[in-house]
Amino acid sequence: MWLPPPAELAEFRLGPADVHVWRVPLVQPAASVAALAATLSDDERARAARFHFERDRTSYTIARGTLRTLLGRYLAHPPAQLAFGYRDKGKPYLVAPAGDLGFNLSHSGQLALLAFCRGRELGVDIEQRRPLSDLLSLARTSFSPNEYAVFCRLPPADHVEAFFACWSRKEAFIKATGEGISQLADFDVSLAPGEPARLLRVPGEPRWLLQDLPAIPDYAAALVIEGLQLRVSCWDWLLA
Repeated sequence: MWLPPPAELAEFRLGPADVHVWRVPLVQPAASVAALAATLSDDERARAARFHFERDRTSYTIARGTLRTLLGRYLAHPPAQLAFGYRDKGKPYLVAPAGDLGFNLSHSGQLALLAFCRGRELGVDIEQRRPLSDLLSLARTSFSPNEYAVFCRLPPADHVEAFFACWSRKEAFIKATGEGISQLADFDVSLAPGEPARLLRVPGEPRWLLQDLPAIPDYAAALVIEGLQLRVSCWDWLLA
């Protein structure tokens, strides 16, 4: 269940077993967008300006500004003074202030998801479900052979739900590992409608937890975290 945000500042503290996931609307009043834009760095503003469509510029600004705002609350640090670095394949991390706070961000359609933890890797993904012209061809090039075989056995009426369930779970995993899309065929996830989210095959030692997030109408969403025995809290980011 997606809950209202915590009333007490103490609940913004992340223990070693805590994972916090926030659902953020990407349609907000102009004043809220302007306030979030004011937290961005020069390079983030430049990136926002490169989007061709205004809706994409606004979505990026809201998602990135909310990321900075929440990180600022967790760290008791001014959001505009946060500094990010990027690993070889693009996964961001905090340079200043340095520490063990991990985070990940995904957005699609009119929603973003932001996830936070301490001392471990994580990945989150959200995908707006929509009709696509040739799901079988997309699945063949995006899924592992085992996943594609399962997908082909499903009734065509289940293909859209199954495709986006699989895709969001795979995206969350590759974002958690930071290894990029080159590993798409190297692991298997569950995908049949009604089947719980599970990692069925992973390279190396099994150190990752995959789980669905509370249902969001017309969207598929998944979270992958390094480790087990974790407490996941899911909150809505409410407008001021």
